[in-house]
Amino acid sequence: MMRLLSLLLLVAIPTRCVAFLPSTSTTRSSRPSRPLSVKPPVLDDVCETMGVTLTRFMNEVAMLNPELKELTTIFGAIDTACKAISNEVKRSQLPSSETLGYQGAVNAQGEDQKKLDVITNDLLKRALRFTGRLGVLASEEEDTPVDVIGRSTGKSGSLEIVLDETTDYVVCFDPLDGSSNVDAGIPTGTIIGIFEHDETCEIDFDNIGEDEAAEQEARCLANTLQPGTNLVAAAYCLYSSSTFLTLTLGNGVYMFTLDETIGEFILAKPNVRIPESSSIYSFNEANLDYWDEPMREVVERWREGTGRSGVRFSSRYIGSMVGDVHRTLMYGGVFGYPGDTKNPNGKLRLLYEGAPMAFIMEQAGGLATTGTQRVMEITPEVVHQRVPVIMGSKNDVIEVIECYKTAAAPFSRAAAAA
Repeated sequence: MMRLLSLLLLVAIPTRCVAFLPSTSTTRSSRPSRPLSVKPPVLDDVCETMGVTLTRFMNEVAMLNPELKELTTIFGAIDTACKAISNEVKRSQLPSSETLGYQGAVNAQGEDQKKLDVITNDLLKRALRFTGRLGVLASEEEDTPVDVIGRSTGKSGSLEIVLDETTDYVVCFDPLDGSSNVDAGIPTGTIIGIFEHDETCEIDFDNIGEDEAAEQEARCLANTLQPGTNLVAAAYCLYSSSTFLTLTLGNGVYMFTLDETIGEFILAKPNVRIPESSSIYSFNEANLDYWDEPMREVVERWREGTGRSGVRFSSRYIGSMVGDVHRTLMYGGVFGYPGDTKNPNGKLRLLYEGAPMAFIMEQAGGLATTGTQRVMEITPEVVHQRVPVIMGSKNDVIEVIECYKTAAAPFSRAAAAA
C-alpha cells in the first residue's frame, strides 16, 4: 500500500516543477564543442517536498533546451544501467552469487579483471549502445576500436565503436571504479564522461578496403581523444549506503538518490557546492616518500597544521575514487592521486576518470589540477592515458598549485639567465 501511495504522489507532482531557462543555442548544428551555458533549475515547494525523478528532470531540461533533447536518451540508459549495477554489487555478497573473484583475464592496463568488472562493463555498454545516440563508446575494460555493429569480430576486451546515422555523442566510462574493494563490501562506483561526436566519422565497410577501413577506425577513435573542456555532461554513480547518481550538464551539480521503494532516482541535492576550505585530505599516504617535493611538502604542512589555514588536517581515504570524491564534495577537502617515482603520471585515467570528475568538481565550485596544469585542459594522446589528479576545495587546491609554482620558480629563473 505504501509503495502504491508513493507512486501516486509522484504522478501527482506538477510537470513544470523543474524549470531550465532556455540557452542561446537551439539547433544541433550550432551546438558549441564545449559545455553548454544552461541556467540552473528553479524548484518550487512541491518539488522540494515530494521529489523530482531523474526522468522528469531530464525531460524538463530537454523541453526548454531542445539542443539537449538527445541527452535524455543517454541518461535514460545510464539510469537503467546504474540500477542494474547497484543490484549486481549488492547481490555479489550472497552465497549463491558467482560474481566475486577474478575473471582470469587482464584488461588494457595490465590489471587483473574482476568478474564484476566484466559484468558491469557489459551492462553499461549494452544499455548505451542501442540508444542510437552514440558515435564512439570507450571503457576502461576495453582495448582498441575493432568492433562495429554488423561486423563484430567476437574479440573480448576491445573498445567498441557503435555508429548510427543519428549519432551525436562519445561516451567514455569506468564501469566499476574501486572494484578491487568490492569483495570487502567497500563503496564502488561508475564514472561517465559525455563528449560530442564528430559526424564526419563514418565507416563504409562494404565499399572500402581493409587498410582504408583501419584508417577510418583510427579517425573515429580520435573522437574520444578530447580535453575535458569539450565535455557536455559528466556523471558518477556511487554504490554505498544508498545508490547515488550525481551529474552535471555544465550548469551546476545535481545529486540524485535511488528510492528503491519506487525504483526511481530522486533529486536529493539540486545545487551541490563544495566548501571553499577544509581540514580533510584523501591521499594514499603510503606513497608519500615517493611523491615529488611540492606535493610532499603541502601534505606534511597539512598534517602538522602549519599550512595556509593553520588548521591541522585529518586523513580520510577509502581507495575508491568515486567514494572519496563523493565525500569530498559533501564535506570539503582534497582528494588526490599524484604522480610518484613508481608511477610518474599517477594511476588515474584522464579520459574516463580524471576529466569527468574534474568537470563535476569544478561545477561544484572546486578545482582540479595535476599540480602544474588544469586537468580539464589536457588533451589525451591515447585512450587509457594516466594523469596525476588533485581535486577538491578551491583554497586548498590553490595552496597545492602555488607550492608547485614556487618550486618551479628557481628553475625558471635559471633557464631565463642561461
